[in-house]
Amino acid sequence: MKKQNKPSPAKETAPAATKGSKTVVRIPALVLTLVALIVVYGALLLFESDYLYRTEELNLFLYTSLYFKQQMVVAGGMLTYLGTYFTQFFYHPWLGSLLLCLWLGLLMWLVKRTFRVSDAWGSLLLVPAALVLVIDFDLGYWIYYMKLRGYLFVPVMGTSLALALTWAYRRASSRPWLSWVVLVLAGIGGYPVAGCYALFAVLLMAVITWRLKLTTGQRAVATLLAVLTIIFVPLIYYRTVYYQAMSDNVWWQALPVFKMEDDFSTLYYPYILLAVVLLLMGACYGLKLRLRLLERRFGLLLAQVLVILAVACGTYAAWFKDESFHEEIQMTNCVDRQDWEGVLTVMRNHDGEPTRMMVMYKNLALFRLGRAGNEMYTYRDGSRKPAAPFELRVAQIGGKNVYLYYGLPNYCYRWCLEDGVEYGWRVEHLKFLVRCSILNGEPVVAKKYIDLLKQTRYHGEWARQYEPLLTDNGTELAKHQELGPVKRLMEGQDQLASDQSLIELFMLNSQAYRTTNDPKVAELVLLSALQLKDIATFWRAFFQYANLHVNQPMPRHFQEAAYLYGHLEHNVDISRMPFDLNVQQDYDGFMQMAQQFRGMSEEKMKEVFYPRYGGTFYYNYFLLRNLRTY
Repeated sequence: MKKQNKPSPAKETAPAATKGSKTVVRIPALVLTLVALIVVYGALLLFESDYLYRTEELNLFLYTSLYFKQQMVVAGGMLTYLGTYFTQFFYHPWLGSLLLCLWLGLLMWLVKRTFRVSDAWGSLLLVPAALVLVIDFDLGYWIYYMKLRGYLFVPVMGTSLALALTWAYRRASSRPWLSWVVLVLAGIGGYPVAGCYALFAVLLMAVITWRLKLTTGQRAVATLLAVLTIIFVPLIYYRTVYYQAMSDNVWWQALPVFKMEDDFSTLYYPYILLAVVLLLMGACYGLKLRLRLLERRFGLLLAQVLVILAVACGTYAAWFKDESFHEEIQMTNCVDRQDWEGVLTVMRNHDGEPTRMMVMYKNLALFRLGRAGNEMYTYRDGSRKPAAPFELRVAQIGGKNVYLYYGLPNYCYRWCLEDGVEYGWRVEHLKFLVRCSILNGEPVVAKKYIDLLKQTRYHGEWARQYEPLLTDNGTELAKHQELGPVKRLMEGQDQLASDQSLIELFMLNSQAYRTTNDPKVAELVLLSALQLKDIATFWRAFFQYANLHVNQPMPRHFQEAAYLYGHLEHNVDISRMPFDLNVQQDYDGFMQMAQQFRGMSEEKMKEVFYPRYGGTFYYNYFLLRNLRTY
């Protein structure tokens, strides 16, 4: 008999064109993946470099066995350990971004292999990767309150592991008993490594089981094993190994906790969508879908372009783009580098009302440069509410810098310890603790923190520069470019009280009533009194400053306040004070303009007065009242 040729297995290609039609045009999945990763890499470097560097400062990875053991005390510990390891490379944003993009590339490849996605549907590979990016870059102010370690890499690594386990399960499905072993071992062995991501892998296996060539009984057994694994594996681990975890959180280990007072946090939505998308891909595995549009020459190309546009627009819409948030981060990074002019540059380029954190950074920079008395009110003032769905505190954002550089290291030290216990230890905390300990004359304590920083990849050199101050008798510290001016401000400030988390108000009240013989401290006292807008406090600080700056020009804003208060209350005779002519002219012009626009709303007056008098203390005193601090 003549042998019949067996048909070759069908390849995973786009739907064939109809008879007589031209070749279908499509974008190869590899090309699409490479282009997408290049675009993402460029966007991260262009728009998020400061954000990425700040996440590294809020991270800590130590090359010690003790650090490894500390991460492994909870389920998903290996995932967070690796997450903190990779996060440290954001010290160089180009390097950390490259590693993140490589992980995203691996994720897309695993999606393609696990679900056997053809080039015809290659644009769908962008969806999981885009959702991971949204998870990482829609956090905003949550980065200061995040308790999950290595959170920028955890989602992409956890999802990649879940897909890899599902791929192994699918490949083992030709032998049902072997696939059942893979399923159970994925739960038992994967839970300590990746927490909820391993449980999600088991769930994904249960879903894809119903698309594999198995009998109904085999599918039922696999599904039952998956359900039992998801329910009992976390409970068994909780009762035998991870007893430190909360009992109601054992199924969500390795996920961040976004605590909201009333509402369910929208930051969970990308996680939910990512899970839904992957489950749908599992449910549609092997499904043959024919659409006439895709069989046209440019129909498939058009469909791919539409998916790409939808993914790009959705990612852009969900990305956290608040300008003030990013500018606060830029300012913080400038303070870390002692780039005080950089802080002022960010403030000058800001459009609209600034946040209080930005104002505090601006005032600090001007004080360090010795220009606050002449320039403090030449920048916009305000208290714009930060774009956060919860109540923020300056203590977690930049308050530690404010305390340190205004000569209150005890309060900086206290907040570092409290935040270290609450949110986990970070590089930023250790750096503050080194400087605070040196300023407080505690070399043994400072040495402990310096030795910890030496166990990091990038911060050992930073720590070594402070080692000469450990054996210093005070001479070198006084000459130190960064800490010398701080030590000078600490005169009589060796105390610790409750600031009620209102750092700006507490700091102003702590400084405004000080008595000193140091000209620089007297300047800080007067600046604090000026901002409190209390007339009696101002006059006491003003005369203290004047007595310590004899034969020196009086800064403009101090003159403006004295001239204004002298006219508002006649308790002090200002007739003999040598005020600059422009100070007097601005006062007269401001008062005349106020009479001219009497009856106008305060908000409208702010707009009208700002072009001419926005840089004066008069404008700030009358039109910027009840500014909210936090």
